[in-house]
Amino acid sequence: MIDGLISLVSYGFYGGGVIGEMFAQWEQFGFFSYLLPFLLLFALIFGILNQIKLFQDNKSINAIIALSVGLMALQFDFVPVFFSEIFPRLGVGLAILLVLLILGGMFVDPSKGGIMYTLLGIGVVIAIIVLVNTAGAIGWYSGYWWYQNWQFVAGVVFILIVISIIVGASSSKSSTKYAPFWPYGHPNP
Repeated sequence: MIDGLISLVSYGFYGGGVIGEMFAQWEQFGFFSYLLPFLLLFALIFGILNQIKLFQDNKSINAIIALSVGLMALQFDFVPVFFSEIFPRLGVGLAILLVLLILGGMFVDPSKGGIMYTLLGIGVVIAIIVLVNTAGAIGWYSGYWWYQNWQFVAGVVFILIVISIIVGASSSKSSTKYAPFWPYGHPNP
């Protein structure tokens, strides 16, 4: 019993112990390549079909459509390869945002709205980096285009942000009606 617990919590540099072996077996069974992508696609499609009520409240039709699309998406290796490329990058991006949230919570007043917009901007940049790197890794050659033209795109985005800040600041000022001051009532009663 104790030997089993010790081997369960033992963690080797390369193997990961018993838990690492378990994950390796799951990978060999296709758990990460087929079952998890299928469940994710099925849940998303089923949830969207239930939400938009395309077939009213007929959940069996929604389930059949979600099941069909989920299984057809796994017919070729495109979806498993895409998921295996994007989700590790997404995990790293979310970890970066989590660290920034923790550090921001320690040193910055969270009630100020500027920090949330800053974190939103950083999140958008991380999302773009994750998508571009994933596109390059799976062979979509738009990744090369991004590497060649990212300065131009960043400049256009910066100019659009500055314009939207200026327009938003000028439109948020409330217009005050100026009425003449008459100390003894209105002159034309």
